[in-house]
Amino acid sequence: MGTIAGMTSSSAASPQAWSHQGFTAPFTTTGRSALVPPPPWHYAGWLLNVSFQFDAERAVPLVPPAAGRPLGSGCVHFADWQACTRHGEELLDPVLAQYRETIVVLEVERPDGSRSMYCPAIWVDQDISLMRGLLQGWPKKMGSTWLTRSLPLDHPAAAPLRAGSRLGASLAVKDRRVFEAQATLTGQPGRALGFLGMPTIGAVGWPDLRQPAQLPALALVKPAIGERVGAGWHEATATLQLTPHPCEDIGLLGGLVAGDASAGWIGITVAGAVDA
Repeated sequence: MGTIAGMTSSSAASPQAWSHQGFTAPFTTTGRSALVPPPPWHYAGWLLNVSFQFDAERAVPLVPPAAGRPLGSGCVHFADWQACTRHGEELLDPVLAQYRETIVVLEVERPDGSRSMYCPAIWVDQDISLMRGLLQGWPKKMGSTWLTRSLPLDHPAAAPLRAGSRLGASLAVKDRRVFEAQATLTGQPGRALGFLGMPTIGAVGWPDLRQPAQLPALALVKPAIGERVGAGWHEATATLQLTPHPCEDIGLLGGLVAGDASAGWIGITVAGAVDA
């Protein structure tokens, strides 16, 4: 393969010498086309959280041993997010800021005896969020999430935050429904569940196509989170159904038994990641 006209063979072989400004691809001298700019990444969202119990042994294929031992408890989060970067320009062009996703986290006992959440699966409907997740060790894939929003109105369609209001949520992947939840608010304060209440780790690994027979080495990381604000969680009772999917290993968990549930708003900022 020849060199580009006007470039020597040595300069063509040294892409690091090119002063591009892209944090992620596409790499250009302006950086404007990069799918994701560098942190900080600011998130604000409405979430329905449903904890669950399952047979812990079923999660062994989903959790790296270095992450810990599955304990048979977890949480699924249905989320409607709005996100922006340092100067908040995305809020003026909401197609860049808004997305929905479904997050699954499993409680593990770390090798040192402490407890954390591990994220084995997450689905999102926005490529920007997908890339941010992969960089953090959250294994995002594309999926379709829908959930009832609570609006600040006393109206039948608003699902106001009071006892008796009903909420629903679902995830479909490749046109097949995977998760479905229904919840009823109790009118009592709720708990922070899942990744909202415990440190959460994920696995980062990138294949090298120059060595396609070699699987990527994994690094365990957790996001560096700050600027956390919330309006309080609202307790709910819930049902949760997991339907096996031909291309998704989350079905290995088998039957899930719904536990505590909550709904509410939260804002967080991700400044980067640290080793877990």
